[in-house]
Amino acid sequence: MSEFSNVTVIKKANIYFEGKVASHTVLFPDGTKKTLGIMQAGDYEFSTANAEVMEILSGTLEWQMKGECCWKTIGAGESFQIPADSVFLMKVPAVADYCCSYIQ
Repeated sequence: MSEFSNVTVIKKANIYFEGKVASHTVLFPDGTKKTLGIMQAGDYEFSTANAEVMEILSGTLEWQMKGECCWKTIGAGESFQIPADSVFLMKVPAVADYCCSYIQ
């Protein structure tokens, strides 16, 4: 899906890691929520409350669940799922564009 229809977009950006990661929240009529964002090059640690699906729209990155031994590489058009109440790490070598879907 390359676009969303009939949604509400929150104007105020979600800004993390001194501005290296920024996103905007998109709210759907059925109550679901996504964020659309950009990550600059860097190493990041995120924690989740809800389960999430991270879809990479452009760029590549490596990710792993905190405590795992192996990094997984993912690129444009691919996604990965993160369980609720967990921590995951990402290594982003260059700008990456993403869509994060929150699973209730």
